[in-house]
Amino acid sequence: MLNKNDIIELNIDALSSEGSGIGRHEGMAIFVPGTAIGDRISARILKVNKTYAYAKVEKLIEASPDRVEPDCNIHACGGCVYRHISYEAELHAKEQSVRDAFRRIGGFELEPEPIVGSPEVNRYRNKVQLPMSMADGKAYCGFFSPRSHRVVPVSDCLLQPEIFTEICAAIMDFVNQNRIPVYDEKSGRGLLRHIYLRRGFHTGEIMLSLVCTKETKIFDKLVATLVEKFPEIKTVLLNINSANTNVILGSKDICLYGTGTIRDSMCGVSVEISPHSFYQVNTEAAENVYLTARDFLGFDGTETLLDLYCGIGTVGLSMAKSVKKLIGVEIVPAAIENARRNAEMNGITNAEFFAGDAGTVAEELSCKGIKPDIVIVDPPRRGCDNETLTAIARMSPKKLVYISCNPATCARDLYILSESGYRLIRYKPFDMFPKTAHVETVSFLKLK
Repeated sequence: MLNKNDIIELNIDALSSEGSGIGRHEGMAIFVPGTAIGDRISARILKVNKTYAYAKVEKLIEASPDRVEPDCNIHACGGCVYRHISYEAELHAKEQSVRDAFRRIGGFELEPEPIVGSPEVNRYRNKVQLPMSMADGKAYCGFFSPRSHRVVPVSDCLLQPEIFTEICAAIMDFVNQNRIPVYDEKSGRGLLRHIYLRRGFHTGEIMLSLVCTKETKIFDKLVATLVEKFPEIKTVLLNINSANTNVILGSKDICLYGTGTIRDSMCGVSVEISPHSFYQVNTEAAENVYLTARDFLGFDGTETLLDLYCGIGTVGLSMAKSVKKLIGVEIVPAAIENARRNAEMNGITNAEFFAGDAGTVAEELSCKGIKPDIVIVDPPRRGCDNETLTAIARMSPKKLVYISCNPATCARDLYILSESGYRLIRYKPFDMFPKTAHVETVSFLKLK
């Protein structure tokens, strides 16, 4: 029987979907972060459950051939889990996690197509949200430590563009020089909560949102300094969030500079991005995903395409010229406004967009007798709700593409769709989030 603080030797022979190494001791699975398949370690037990336990590396006895020297020494932020293994090993682990989820949860024996790696493994993120905190009387920004709200100071993250680091440094200098109070979750006091940055990959345009608890003029001088020093900054917003909540952005935005939006392009389609709009964080990898989805579907030009969870319309608009009619659905009204402007900006006249819950709108369309030939879904990590899946089954599209950032919920939803008459034809993993545990999957289904 294992107990906390026991020291045991383990051979790591698998990786979990969260990126932890897995070894076995007397039949019990032991999860150890920061390990690689092939490691032999001495491990200290941290927590014991009935059938599994958590541990940390006490000593590396024999190193895996997959191991590489980590290029980042900020371990406490918890963002990256694969800086200690080669990229080839990381891709193998992610492909295996998709395969395992589809077999275990979905009951699919079909093999995945080979995983597609990201064009860049560092500096690929076009978006960053940095919470604020204080230490020794000085404000700093960083990332939340895993499963906590303790802010780990991060001067430079290798996943974000270097210009984001430079902008954040300039903001923090201003905050500390002017003694601007930063938000404290426990007391609910303070002004500045988050620094939020977005960048267009192809245009280089940058959006800065300063998330504050109330309206203020205190940042006016900072804005003037930043836009002069960083001409890439095309808009600056003050976002107001006074609620005691984990949600980063409030509903009110005050534009301090520019138009409140930035522009980029995705698969050759020009897009306008607002602070509340969903936009894939790895543009180059996302373009690979969308082009693959288009290839899977094989349009003939007569189809009606329904794009659920459409965001600012990037997926559907990239395919609009290949179909007769495009219908997009998204719950965020600002994103729908972006989608409509994006269609107009690109001269796309066969697109219509609706603001509302994906399942509710899909059900309304079904009741109106609108039966799309093709449906694309790109839901959040929690996957589709039952209402959405039921509405899709009722509309009976001939072809369906499911884009997912969570293999487990994807496999669950595909199983439900298979019970409704759909057959999984092929699926392909993509690494859109290098060095993290996340993996994207594009799945193609046909009505039986």
